[in-house]
Amino acid sequence: MPSSKHEAICEMFRNRPALAAEILGGSLGISLPRYHEARLRSENVTDDRLAELRADAVIEYWEASRNFALIVEVQLDEDKDKFYSWPFYLMGLRYRLRCPVKLLVICPPRAVAAWASRTIDLDHPGMELTPIVLGPDRIPQVIEPDEVARTPELAVLSALAHGGRPDSGKTLDSLVDAYGVLDSDHRALYHDVVSAVLPQAARLYLETMMKLKGYEYQSDFARHYYGEGKAEGKAEGKAEGAAEGAAKMILMVLSGRGICVSADVRDRITGCTDLAQLEAWAQRAGVVATAVELFD
Repeated sequence: MPSSKHEAICEMFRNRPALAAEILGGSLGISLPRYHEARLRSENVTDDRLAELRADAVIEYWEASRNFALIVEVQLDEDKDKFYSWPFYLMGLRYRLRCPVKLLVICPPRAVAAWASRTIDLDHPGMELTPIVLGPDRIPQVIEPDEVARTPELAVLSALAHGGRPDSGKTLDSLVDAYGVLDSDHRALYHDVVSAVLPQAARLYLETMMKLKGYEYQSDFARHYYGEGKAEGKAEGKAEGAAEGAAKMILMVLSGRGICVSADVRDRITGCTDLAQLEAWAQRAGVVATAVELFD
């Protein structure tokens, strides 16, 4: 049964059919025919007269007519059966659509990306297939605001690939900005998946930034840590409750990164009610070497 992470990544391509071509033409530098429209079609890649095989996503790209199609497969684990089904996906869809077809395999785990990149010998002279693989080393680190606004799903993939790095602050900031472009259902789906794979310090930092930007939380982790702050916010005012919750999360980020916090630093953070100042400190909490550097 596909995992929630698998389904969330598949949904990125189903929700934004142009994303697959943008990755191939941008991150992977593969030349593609011109198109003006991307259309999601049935994932069935075989003729109706054959046994049905279904890919994770199948997308057609149209200009005056259908110019090409892309098959998107999300692979989180090794599966030797794919070396038999992937060639059939390509040939079956090529036969059905009568147009060029390419296979894009999304592999967030580095080891799986290396496995999926191998050339498949089709046991016939001159016939081989080398899948086009997008692994973590080839997923761009999305931090530019215009790119986030244009392709928020790519910012989510960027966070999945790079969110656990020591310098992940800008990547996670961009993810929060991407949430502002996405509808609430997709935002919730992607956030829970990203949160599940991030290390604790990065997860705390992400939750802090979301809190400061006023997002409602979907994950059990966030509800646990913010429940108290929300309850107090009702009694003492929304701004005060938000500030208290943000201060808590800044301290948790520092703690999760193993950074010692003195009593003076703790008092300064918890005593601050300026949300803009807390947001600035939260951004620095993920990258500073010592707690006092927050205030530089």
